[in-house]
Amino acid sequence: MAKYCELFVTFFKIGTFTIGGGYAMIPLIQREVVGRRHWLSDTEMLDAIALSQTMPGILAANIAAIVGQRLRGVKGALVAVLGNILMPILFIILIAALFSRFKDIPAVQHIFMGIRPAVVALIAAPVFNLARKAGVTLRTVWIPLLAALLIWLLGISPVLVILIALAAGWTYSKLIDKTAKENGPNQLNLKL
Repeated sequence: MAKYCELFVTFFKIGTFTIGGGYAMIPLIQREVVGRRHWLSDTEMLDAIALSQTMPGILAANIAAIVGQRLRGVKGALVAVLGNILMPILFIILIAALFSRFKDIPAVQHIFMGIRPAVVALIAAPVFNLARKAGVTLRTVWIPLLAALLIWLLGISPVLVILIALAAGWTYSKLIDKTAKENGPNQLNLKL
């Protein structure tokens, strides 16, 4: 029972104190789940984020479900997700009830304008941290940048970009295998 309470309280805190949802929650989730409680390793956290992005629904709730399921099975997943979404749901209900009354007040508009840069920073920080842990270097940074530009500027479907990346990665690995067999494993000269 104590582990369920700890799961609920941890994800309740994450859901309560994170503005921006989704990617903005990743630093707090990582600090709590990896750094403080050691429920996941850095690699497992990276895998949980990747898996959560492939699942339908809210990113943070998906991560909560993965962590909860890993620690306490299906009940743990339900407890973690409930903890994660309870306060945001209550906030949304409250904001929806009050926002229409206060949205035109200049102070409220300024508050929301001030929150935007902070949310961008909250999203950018885990992106750089995860990129480093995923092995993105100055030599390979062009790959995610190209993918983002293809999606954003040209409007190419992310699914198509992922399929192209899979094919390119598979082809690249075959070239490395072929070069290693021809030249020996210590003489790879294949450059990106």
